[in-house]
Amino acid sequence: MKQTQCRRMFISGFFRIPVALICVFGLSAGGYCQTPTELHDILTPLIAAHEGEVAVQVRHLETGASFKHQADKVMPTASLIKLPVMIEAYRQISAGMLSPDQLIQLTEEDKVPGSGILTRHFGAGSQLTLQDAIRLMMAYSDNTATNLVIDQIGLPATSETMSRMGFPETKLHARVYRGSESIFPERSRQYGLGSTRAADIVMLLQQLHHQQLATPEYCEAMLEHLKSCESRSKLPRYLPKKVVVAHKTGSVSRSRCDAGIIYSANGPIAVCVLTSENADRRWADDNAADVLIGRIARAVYDHFNPAADEDSTVPTVLKSGAFGRLVESLQRTLNARLDPSPELSVDGDFGSVTESAVVRFQTTRKIEATGVVDEQTWQALSPLVTAPVPVPDPEVVNSEELPLADADDVTGPPFVSCKAWAVADAATGTVLDGANAERPLDIASTTKVMTAYLVLKLAESEPAVLDETVTFSRAADRTRGSTAGIQEGESLPVRELLYGLLLPSGNDAAVALAEHFGPRLTPLAATATGASTESPTESPTDGSTDASADGAADGAADEALDPLSQFVAAMNAAAHELGMENTSFRNPHGLTQDGHQSTAADLVRLAYRALQLPTFRHYISTRQRGCTVIGAAGYTRNVRWKNTNRLLNIDGYSGVKTGTTNRAGACLISLSTRQDRELLLVVLGSASSTGRYVDSRNLFRWAWQQSPPPSETGESSESSDKKASQ
Repeated sequence: MKQTQCRRMFISGFFRIPVALICVFGLSAGGYCQTPTELHDILTPLIAAHEGEVAVQVRHLETGASFKHQADKVMPTASLIKLPVMIEAYRQISAGMLSPDQLIQLTEEDKVPGSGILTRHFGAGSQLTLQDAIRLMMAYSDNTATNLVIDQIGLPATSETMSRMGFPETKLHARVYRGSESIFPERSRQYGLGSTRAADIVMLLQQLHHQQLATPEYCEAMLEHLKSCESRSKLPRYLPKKVVVAHKTGSVSRSRCDAGIIYSANGPIAVCVLTSENADRRWADDNAADVLIGRIARAVYDHFNPAADEDSTVPTVLKSGAFGRLVESLQRTLNARLDPSPELSVDGDFGSVTESAVVRFQTTRKIEATGVVDEQTWQALSPLVTAPVPVPDPEVVNSEELPLADADDVTGPPFVSCKAWAVADAATGTVLDGANAERPLDIASTTKVMTAYLVLKLAESEPAVLDETVTFSRAADRTRGSTAGIQEGESLPVRELLYGLLLPSGNDAAVALAEHFGPRLTPLAATATGASTESPTESPTDGSTDASADGAADGAADEALDPLSQFVAAMNAAAHELGMENTSFRNPHGLTQDGHQSTAADLVRLAYRALQLPTFRHYISTRQRGCTVIGAAGYTRNVRWKNTNRLLNIDGYSGVKTGTTNRAGACLISLSTRQDRELLLVVLGSASSTGRYVDSRNLFRWAWQQSPPPSETGESSESSDKKASQ
């Protein structure tokens, strides 16, 4: 029987994999379960602060509690694709198609560069078993061993099996360092060695944990291979040393990733973090993506194990290779004690830079310069700086007289966590009350109300624009942050893309719409007196101070022709026209940028005008939307967008837009309806994602009490209308 026929029988037979998620929200063995909302509040700020694309999926394998961020976005795998390769190898072994003990002979032609030990330490003619090759592939990420395994299972086999299992976006494109032989040339150019989604990898880990990928014996063998992974720079980075992690890493210049199972006291947790287009591409101990992955793993571990003990032995001596909170205190203290400060990154990793600072400190204090922090060095460093703001001496703290604020006013609006808010009558746009309503603040993705307003305002006079096709550019596809998930070269109608803008808050959709409509909106920018036409990004400079007038003119002309700049100019022109005097836009999506600010009162003005457009009301009240996109190669695929606004799950709310960045905090423009009346509310800078909804509901409840609908006061709507007209 041919190998491909045997494989198909195997896939369709005993080892067919169920794809249903296990989502049992109960107590784990440790008696602890957390909600996805809490995970969201912990992990979102870490992800938002990273300069690069990030996709994350987390699932507690006993309780089902989960978190995901762009988990369905296709991302490069680097060497993480070796996990599906291992799975395919053991599926074939389980089916009797291969033997784990069959011998493979290494030839000189087999050797490829990069990670591993075979190329450097084994000569041609050496023999090893298939199982040993798999072990080297997983423990050392050995590239040569990986190609030996791929040759045994067949290059197409991994992708074929993943597709049949329900993971068509998880693909091995070529053998390692054999990209010219790729069976998916387009994907190889875009993603490199392999591609996947975080959701796919976590599902594979879940199935492996439940021994659904092969026989129990071989599932255990796969887990042992994952536990043998030598790399500690990512998922295990900040975890207690006693915690076992079964994982596989991947690293190339622009992409770093790791995925595995963390065996915590309160149950196993599957985690996958994929990063790409990283600004930090250094091969250094403190690479930003590696640190991010480590911090996510530690946050997840602490979340599910809030009372977990650290390693029982408290270190008294620190040296290179140590990590943790004590190292963070050491780094802060060295920054404070040395002049000039070494400006160490407070990342909890004792690397060569921290060691150099220790040597320098020891030298200045005439201590033996070993680079090791022992008792004598601790004494010289004390008292330690354990927080960004140093803690004063106890006698200062204990003698300080703390002032008292005035007693709470029991008649005013509710206490809220947001920095500013404004509530308005949605029928007139009149602001009824607020706090710091005219204070310019970062506004995050509430920016997209203006982006949608410009497009829908144009469609009001030219309805055909909604049927125009938008094709995603590389710039749109690579826009960081929240995403509509459309890839470079894919296209869809404007009317559908507006859902991708307003429901999942797609930053990529904002750029695509701006690029598409920027040139035709230029007249709007030109007619608004005093409107800002600044570029959304700072102009690059070569450091020279003697630029010619012609050069400056050319630069201005280039900026004027840039569709994105044209669209942003139109946004500022529209803001001027709407009377948004304290608003300045720098981009169409709301990612943090100096000068990109508005006020709660100005956003009320914008939302009020947008709500006059029936199509806008339809978009913001839609809870989910599915559509089909078309790829440049002619394929089609389905996408589904879900509205990020949780108030839509409650009767009486119908929009408008969420927004979250580190600098802006959690923002929300929302609309509340009671009988025939509507109130419009803007909150900016709430303390958390959950906090913005609590703030909004409390403010709405108070506002309705101040100005209840006519039927709740015993007054007819007719008499109310008469009063309003007087």
